[in-house]
Amino acid sequence: MGDLSRFLKKNKVVKPNLKIAASRSLVDEKGAPLIWEIRSLTTKEDNTLRDECTVDIPVTGKPGAFRPKFYSNRYLAKVAAACVVYPNLNDKELQDSYGVMGSDKLIQEMLDDPGEYNEFMNRIQAHNGFDQTFQEKAEEAKN
Repeated sequence: MGDLSRFLKKNKVVKPNLKIAASRSLVDEKGAPLIWEIRSLTTKEDNTLRDECTVDIPVTGKPGAFRPKFYSNRYLAKVAAACVVYPNLNDKELQDSYGVMGSDKLIQEMLDDPGEYNEFMNRIQAHNGFDQTFQEKAEEAKN
């Protein structure tokens, strides 16, 4: 048997936050893109967001039967909002300036260019490990 102490939480490597320029339209006084700080979600947080974005829909012709419907766009917006550390998307003044309520609505207003939003979402997903399969990660770790 191996040494289980290596699996203790204190030995777990914590992924550092990612700092990126999320938008070309949000710039400082010199015209440089503003830097956003992104964190990783925990599995528990991800599961909560998935549950929030899944509803039971009645099955036509089958009384009492339901099927789950997953709202992927809503889920992705909630994931992005939950991952953003800076700027504070829960700031009332920031939300008011865009005329929205809720961090997931704000992120869509701040990054209203579809290409920019999709690129941002790709970066968020990659930071959370959704860009590689487990097998690819295992192969990478071997090398």
